Amino acid sequence: MKFTQTERYILSAGVLTALCSFGAFAADHEAPINKDQVEGRVEETKGKVKEATGKIIDDKGMQVEGNVQKNLGKAQKGYGDIKQDIKEGK
Repeated sequence: MKFTQTERYILSAGVLTALCSFGAFAADHEAPINKDQVEGRVEETKGKVKEATGKIIDDKGMQVEGNVQKNLGKAQKGYGDIKQDIKEGK
């Protein structure tokens, strides 16, 4: 599958945005983050990239798959956040 130059730029920008936003999450916590928080954020980022790629190449299946993966990652991250709050006594 060939991409146009514009599509490559858009895809690259989406990937970079997703990866940069991952680093912002880690700064929110004073204590080390737990495994569920990390894995959830990774899955959320991968889902965002997959969803954006699906939009660019006009693949509805990939868009839906990315959206599901993104939301499952958010749920796992939320679970990890709750575990961290309980551990910290919040």
